[in-house]
Amino acid sequence: MAAGDTKLSICSDAMIMLGAAPLSSFSEGTDAAQAADRLYDDIRDTMIAQYPWAWSMKKVALARLAAAPTNEWKYAYAMPGDMLGEPRALFDSSAVGMRPITGWEVYGTSIFTNYGSVWIDYQYQVEESKMPPYFVRVLKAALASAFSIPVADSASKGDFFHAMAFGPASDNMRGGLMRVAMNIDGSLPPQAIEDFPLVAVRG
Repeated sequence: MAAGDTKLSICSDAMIMLGAAPLSSFSEGTDAAQAADRLYDDIRDTMIAQYPWAWSMKKVALARLAAAPTNEWKYAYAMPGDMLGEPRALFDSSAVGMRPITGWEVYGTSIFTNYGSVWIDYQYQVEESKMPPYFVRVLKAALASAFSIPVADSASKGDFFHAMAFGPASDNMRGGLMRVAMNIDGSLPPQAIEDFPLVAVRG
């Protein structure tokens, strides 16, 4: 993992890639600091949710809500507060070898189902210090692309770094450094998460 990386260091490196000065803090009063502070979180979370990275997966038991659904489902469960995107898989047991269940729906921030106990595989908001270098490298290029107009006033730089991060339009944002990162991540052995074996769900 990229120990030592922070939101500030990642954004500063993206600024350097654009030819701008690195950030000393997000409260330094510059347009660059304001743009980075406002745009970073959404870009990071979108990129994590874009692909089921092995290091971004978590498995936990869901908490059943006291109020039951009003019609077709028996139980409602609260989805985890740190979840990004949609659930990757649901299980009705923590036992080894269980397969994902069907028969559930998402309503707002809740999951409705007829199962009396539910475990969920999902992606979560990973701290920067726990992100692997191959992902941080893509993230920096994507940030440089997003910062290009507000910081460097250059659409051409934005196009350059977008292509570096994701490849040409024909690659549907799965080329460039993103493809390299996905290939590395896909070659890693399954990891044990939250004391349960991780069931790899690859989209």
